[in-house]
Amino acid sequence: MVCARVPGRQSRFRFRFRRQRLRVRRGAPPGFRPGQDGGARGPVRRPQRVPPAWARSGRPARKNRPQRLHHRRVAGAQPRPGRQPRHGRSRLLQLLLLGRLVQFRRCRAPPRELSKMAALALKCVGKWGAAAQGVAVVSRRSWMRDAVGQAGVLEKELKNWDDFEDILEERRHVSDLKFAMKCYTPPVYKGITPCKPSDIKHSVLSSEEIHYVIKQLSRESLQSVDVLREEACEILDEMSHKLRLGVIRFFAFALSKIFKQIFSKVCVNEEGIQKLQRAIQEHPVVLLPSHRSYIDFLMLSFLLYNYDLPVPVIAAGMDFLGMRVVGELLRMSGAFFMRRTFGGNRLYWAVFSEYVKTMLRNGYAPVEFFLEGTRSRSAKTLTPKFGLLNIVMEPFFKREVFDTYLVPISISYDKILEETLYAYELLGVPKPKESTTGLLKARKILSENFGSIHVYFGDPVSLRSLAAGRMSRSPYNLVPRYIPQKQSEDMHAFVTEVAYKMQLLQIENLVLSPWSLAVAVLLQNRPSMDFDALVEKTLWLKGLAQAFGGFLLWPDNEPAEEVVQSSILLHSNLASLVRDQVILNVDSGDSEVVDGLIFQHITLLMCSAYRNQLLNIFVRPSLVAVALQMTPGFRKEDVYSCFRFLRDVFSDEFIFLPGSTLRDFEEGCYLLCKSETIQMTLRDILVTEKGNAVLEFLVGLFKPFVECYQIICKYLLCEEEERFTEKQYLAAVRKFTGQLLDQGASQCYDVLSSDVQKNALAAFVRLGVVEKKKINNENIFSVNEPATTKLQDMLTTTLIKEHTGFYTRKFCTSSFKKQSSMKKQPLT
Repeated sequence: MVCARVPGRQSRFRFRFRRQRLRVRRGAPPGFRPGQDGGARGPVRRPQRVPPAWARSGRPARKNRPQRLHHRRVAGAQPRPGRQPRHGRSRLLQLLLLGRLVQFRRCRAPPRELSKMAALALKCVGKWGAAAQGVAVVSRRSWMRDAVGQAGVLEKELKNWDDFEDILEERRHVSDLKFAMKCYTPPVYKGITPCKPSDIKHSVLSSEEIHYVIKQLSRESLQSVDVLREEACEILDEMSHKLRLGVIRFFAFALSKIFKQIFSKVCVNEEGIQKLQRAIQEHPVVLLPSHRSYIDFLMLSFLLYNYDLPVPVIAAGMDFLGMRVVGELLRMSGAFFMRRTFGGNRLYWAVFSEYVKTMLRNGYAPVEFFLEGTRSRSAKTLTPKFGLLNIVMEPFFKREVFDTYLVPISISYDKILEETLYAYELLGVPKPKESTTGLLKARKILSENFGSIHVYFGDPVSLRSLAAGRMSRSPYNLVPRYIPQKQSEDMHAFVTEVAYKMQLLQIENLVLSPWSLAVAVLLQNRPSMDFDALVEKTLWLKGLAQAFGGFLLWPDNEPAEEVVQSSILLHSNLASLVRDQVILNVDSGDSEVVDGLIFQHITLLMCSAYRNQLLNIFVRPSLVAVALQMTPGFRKEDVYSCFRFLRDVFSDEFIFLPGSTLRDFEEGCYLLCKSETIQMTLRDILVTEKGNAVLEFLVGLFKPFVECYQIICKYLLCEEEERFTEKQYLAAVRKFTGQLLDQGASQCYDVLSSDVQKNALAAFVRLGVVEKKKINNENIFSVNEPATTKLQDMLTTTLIKEHTGFYTRKFCTSSFKKQSSMKKQPLT
């Protein structure tokens, strides 16, 4: 872009102020300027402005042209060197914009950015013909030819909505080999030349921190420095990556073939890609994707290669290293391997942390890891792990980098590849070990359809802005950088807050599919439901999800019946449409037991995983609904107390920002007011006539978790053993729940999930219901019976009130509706 030089206003103001000050001091009247001897030397005569040569060519002067005078410009002065005439500036800008279009097209920029450039070119030139021809040359797609005529409309829409682009559309029409062998020139951090993996290893081994830790361990363990250095080299060889462009091209070719076979669409938000491209060139970048499948890290590398961005280095578990050939291929595609637990090995921790920080400081490539630590089997976001986040934040606090960008990424699946495997694992079947043989056996999935994937790249979040006014970096200045420091409580609280904020951003951008709405309705009306009733209820739930701020992609040009029917067809292993009845497939046909597990439990746990996707955005209104049910009156303070209790109990099941209980309560109330479910006054919360159905659905959505915790409390009170381990606890709860289900005493199958059982145990330890002690490096648990009895009574009361029609006595009159407001009401 060509920018005309604008005279500095500050210099003009300073010059003018000096003249006025001299006039006042010498007593000169206004309009006079001081002479060399301090007296007035006559009125100010402004020099006649002589137009430059290019303006004296007969071309009419432009209207509204600013008549600025600069103190250096005098009569007869020529234009400053390098300043372009105005009649050529628009033509030059046109050429630059069209050249930029060609550049964007070559680097596969999204159509939305090309449309912006086309609109800007038209605006600057004012002629449709030349720009239209230029745009037609730039793009070969029909949407680009239409972009010229629709540029204004697109510009208006793009400000309000981040559109998705299906990257498989181009892959289906272009050779995969050509795509893999394309010219790959990704932008680099601050224009520096990327270093080699061997240079990173050398930098780590020669760092002051590693030297310091080795000397410390040598004094403590009486081992020689050479032996410890050799051990550090072995650790580094085990974990480090060996990024090779040839292997990246191989994966690009293979993944393009696989993705086109099993997915109908892979949709990416284009604005996020553009923001990520700019962020990579400015500061070190850390990618934080959600984790639902093994496809996650493969998909991200594939997308970044597709958009000519640097392929990330990925923190992977040691499980993949045991896969023959595949493990080394992953290493050469950017994966570096870490142990699940370090076991107090200070040398391993020092080498690993220094390795990650070296890559981050040098801007070698974006660093990618999963905050959840492992795949979520239940489709709920798991509580974050803080180890790697601590490491990537340390260079900023030690002033080794100016800033670090954290990029939350949300990956949503219409159908998860490992859905059956997850159900088996939740029911107690051990996770199969990753192996090349198992990967080859899984090739049968290539004949299945898994719908669409939506990848949303969130806005890069500056760590510097998060820490501004929140954390001081001065404590890190008191000791040398290479000396490891124990994390302070304030620093731990800040890292925890950042981790939860990133996860909340991931949840906010997750895309809900129509099946997640339909299965939530089906599970509350199992085992079957009329198809027309299901469509009607799903449409009602769609409106409620949109009112709650859910990111829902629903085909607008298709009838609702076809959308629901296609969702059922995609998940034909879970539900089927028979004679206008939608039936959950809870019977296997030949036998009720499959691989030692009840087939009905497998199907219901798979369905609950898709229902849990809805709970990510419904959890706060649902907690308010359950709190309204538990409260005997209308008082807002009483409802808030129940909400706070429920939030504290289920904080291991769902993601809540620490210390924001009141904010979560106000958000839940606001969403219910927005959907016209409740009305709020300064002191009371009242339920509208329209809101009864909404509250019943929300309570039904959250009821399985309340019942799960109540059943586990019941088991703990019946437990004969005074002490037990976690492994014994999981097996005993599963057996106890199976007996209740067989006897018909309960219909809550969710308690069979090991995910719920572990979360409940963690919550009970935190609440003091269960005491935890470590004996011989093993966690031993014991039950606090009074606290367990009290918690069970409160949860049982919640379940009893649900069956008594609690909401019928909380209706508010229509006259009250006019007086109430739908805005957030502060708690008094």
